[in-house]
Amino acid sequence: MPYISVATIIDSHLADALSDALIAAGALSVDTADADAGTAWERPIFDEPSEFPASGWSRARVTALLPAEADAPAVLDAALRDAGAPAESACEVTRVEDEDWVRRTQAQFAPQRITPDLWVVPSWHEPPDPRAINIVLDPGLAFGTGTHPTTRLCLRWLAREVRGGESVLDIGCGSGILAIASIQLGAARACGVDIDPQAVQAATQNAARNGVNATFFGAAEHVREPAHIIVANILAQPLVVLAPLIANLNASGGRLALSGILEAQAAEVTDAYRAWYDFEPPCQEDGWMLLSAVRR
Repeated sequence: MPYISVATIIDSHLADALSDALIAAGALSVDTADADAGTAWERPIFDEPSEFPASGWSRARVTALLPAEADAPAVLDAALRDAGAPAESACEVTRVEDEDWVRRTQAQFAPQRITPDLWVVPSWHEPPDPRAINIVLDPGLAFGTGTHPTTRLCLRWLAREVRGGESVLDIGCGSGILAIASIQLGAARACGVDIDPQAVQAATQNAARNGVNATFFGAAEHVREPAHIIVANILAQPLVVLAPLIANLNASGGRLALSGILEAQAAEVTDAYRAWYDFEPPCQEDGWMLLSAVRR
């Protein structure tokens, strides 16, 4: 079944209201992007969500997907009025042919070589190197496919630090990739914690897919004893807030890796942990940082 999409450009502060109005008017989905993407005025955003209004785009391109029979310009005009935006804004209407969306989504994920001996392989691919450590993943709705720099930084760190027999705790486990990798690299035990129930479910399924005895929970209260290694690949502000909790869950002399941090945020995160940790030189990829430390 074909669809139609309708797109318009508005001031970015109206984008959320317009998105809500379009969904209320029957849009199947709504996408918001930088209207100046691909030009000299493009403004990449890497900030924390709470910082978005201070550094967001000046103009937003809002695109809605509608049923084929919808009157796209009329739907957009009504939504613009409901959002308090200028009505009769210029719009672009495009026919969208139906296709195998699952296959198209899967095509975005190819096997990722993390180290010479460690690969992340989507479940619909054959491992390129069967002799290597292959983490087989179906991402589902959880973060962690090996394609993001922060995930690669954490996996390379684990490949260096896991020597065998350790206990590992992953804070914000997402797809479970880091806990699963820890077991495959030689850790004795690994568990993950995530506030998203869908992440816990995806991680549990991925552990079973890899034949790994890793456990995943929805709250840190389930962690019964301090871990030798903790890895937390989330965002800078949650890492700052969670510093006392994470420190209490790390064994004396244990290792810590913090990621999901931009270069400009590294000092703030480091300061939040200095009462418990001695830091080592950071690792960096594409502007993202991994901070590693030893628990005193």
